Formats: sequence, structure tokens, C-alpha cells
Amino acid sequence: MTHDSSRFARAQQPASADDPGDAADLPEGEHRTESRVRLSPLDRDAPADRRETGVGPWPGGPEAWPIDPRYAPELLAEGDRRNVVDRYRYWSVEAIRADLASRAHPLHVAIENVSQDLNIGSIVRTANAFNVAGVHIIGRRRWNKRGAMVTNRYLDVRHHPEPDELLAWASGAGYEAIAIDNGPGSRPLEGEPLPERCLMVFGSEGEGIGPALLAGCSRLLRIGQYGSTRSINVAAAAAVAMHAWILQHGGPAPD
Repeated sequence: MTHDSSRFARAQQPASADDPGDAADLPEGEHRTESRVRLSPLDRDAPADRRETGVGPWPGGPEAWPIDPRYAPELLAEGDRRNVVDRYRYWSVEAIRADLASRAHPLHVAIENVSQDLNIGSIVRTANAFNVAGVHIIGRRRWNKRGAMVTNRYLDVRHHPEPDELLAWASGAGYEAIAIDNGPGSRPLEGEPLPERCLMVFGSEGEGIGPALLAGCSRLLRIGQYGSTRSINVAAAAAVAMHAWILQHGGPAPD
């Protein structure tokens, strides 16, 4: 899908010590100047939304802590302010990953990463919200995690240097690769039966899906639009497409 770029607007924003950015935003081989504030790795992976959420330390102190091994002692002691639903409060990352994996949907999502697209993080966050079985990054290994709100910690995120590797995995695992793009020959997503074992393929912002990856997809589907814009943002398109699959195969949400 030929998407409207969001990079230009970001590039026009002046840099400041309060918003030092992330090295992952830069093209490979470029670095921030020494005058910029350097953030620790933990800070760089922190959510952009810093409103206080969650719960404080477990009431009653260590004597009252649950003995369930899924609970993390450091969270019981200090509180849990992470961006997780209430049923996962105080659980360790490993316990959350295992629980999500045990009931993950047989939907996978693939994203081409040709320019460290800022939308990839948002797509990963949506994939976590719908509990897809895996996310595949094609091309550059390093991707911009800012929009993911650290949800990538709870997902199976894989890297494929070339499209052929991803397509070989899909064929071997019995997944049908379906491209989501508004290019020539595309059919409407609305009303289209989607396979249960589905690999949804998305291109990068601006460039769309590359020829090699597109050639390996069985279908090309587009999202119906009613306004004047030619296309919608790739992260928004991914959310719409994943939800279309959920409506067909996901069943009721657990909460």
C-alpha cells in the first residue's frame, strides 16, 4: 500500500534536551551528537505514555505475598506500573509470554523494514493486543521500538533478512501469505474469507510491499476507503486488517 509518510513531520520537530530521541530512529551509520542527552537502554525502551497506571506494592508485605511462581518478587515489592491488563499484574515477563503463547491466535504478521519505519512499533503493539502468534521483521534487523510500548517483550518477534526466508517458513508451517495493499489487482478486504492460518504481509511506509515479497503472496487485499485520501497509514491499515481476521476467527475477547 502506498502510504502517507509520517517521517517528514517528525523531521521538522526541533530537537531538545527534553526529547533526545532514540538511536534506533537514525539511519544505520549515523549517530547523535555528543551534545544530546544520552538515555540509558531502559529509558530508550520506556513507553511514550508516562501516565501512572497499575498498582503499588502487594499489601501486607512479604509475609502476604502469593506463592504462585508466576508472580515476580521485585514487582510484589515495588509495585507494577507496566502497560498490562489487570490479570497480569505482578506477573513476570516470562509468565506473561508463556500464558499468551498458550492461547495465541494462528495469525502471523510480517512487516518489511527498509527504512526503520516508525509505524513498525505501532503494528507490534496492535499484534500484541490481538495476541497474534508471531511478528516477522523482514530486511533490517534493527527496528524502531518506540511505538511498541514494550509489548515486543511479550511477543514472538522474528527476523528474516530476505523475503524468501519468510515465505519458506510460511509454506513449511502451512500458512497462506496474504498481502494488504491497495495496488493494482487488489480485491476488497471487506467480506473476503481469510484463512485461519494466515500470514498478513505489510509493506513499509511510502514504499509499500516489495516485488519479491508481493510475488509470494496468494492474494492482494485492500481496505475500502470513503474519503479523498488515496491511502491510510500502514499502522492503521494493519490494525484494520488484523481486526478483520479476529472478527472471523478470534471469538470473544477474554475480558
